[in-house]
Amino acid sequence: MSAIIPFSAVVFDLDGTLIDSARDMTRVLNRTLSRFARPPLTEEQVRGMVGDGSAALVRQAFAATGDALTEEALQPVLDDYLDAYFQDDEPPTLYPGVPETLTVLAEGGVKLGLCTNKPERISRKLLDALGLSPLFSALAGGDTLPVKKPDGRHLSWVVEALGGGSAAMVGDNRNDVKAARAAGVPVVAMTYGYPRMPVQELGADILLDRIDDLPDALRRLGA
Repeated sequence: MSAIIPFSAVVFDLDGTLIDSARDMTRVLNRTLSRFARPPLTEEQVRGMVGDGSAALVRQAFAATGDALTEEALQPVLDDYLDAYFQDDEPPTLYPGVPETLTVLAEGGVKLGLCTNKPERISRKLLDALGLSPLFSALAGGDTLPVKKPDGRHLSWVVEALGGGSAAMVGDNRNDVKAARAAGVPVVAMTYGYPRMPVQELGADILLDRIDDLPDALRRLGA
């Protein structure tokens, strides 16, 4: 497989790419909103807020349910949300074909990394819960570094942690594409995630409806 897939490393986004987490984030976020006397949000509303990290999600949620949070008021609310998410015991939902595709790549000698704006401790817990942790050799969450996507240094750090070489990015929204462009790596975008804009306008090299098709897409990218 390593001779067939022309990349030594493939880096994945998490939310909207490997897991459908909007339901989980909505459930946890609504618990926090309730504790701060705010009305709940729908899953559809939360889907449109995902991708920029937890602080941005909390800010948008409070702006949508009343007065916006001041910087001083943000931290206790953010802490409440992050602790609630980390303690949440509902199993995350994998998109169809994810474990099989990751296994095919890993068994073929391709090193796998995760580059997500979700906090690192929550990301690691979710990978553990899904049994996927052994497949990933490097992980950067939204709080691992001083920067996060769309900053290309977030992605570059993961690629370097995987040993460098030729790499590709797999994501679902504009932040993933921008980070890939800034890091100088090609990017595949999944159409089923949380793009927040028409997927054709993301600017990805290849759009895929099914992650099962990723190995073939990577071959085309490297051709």
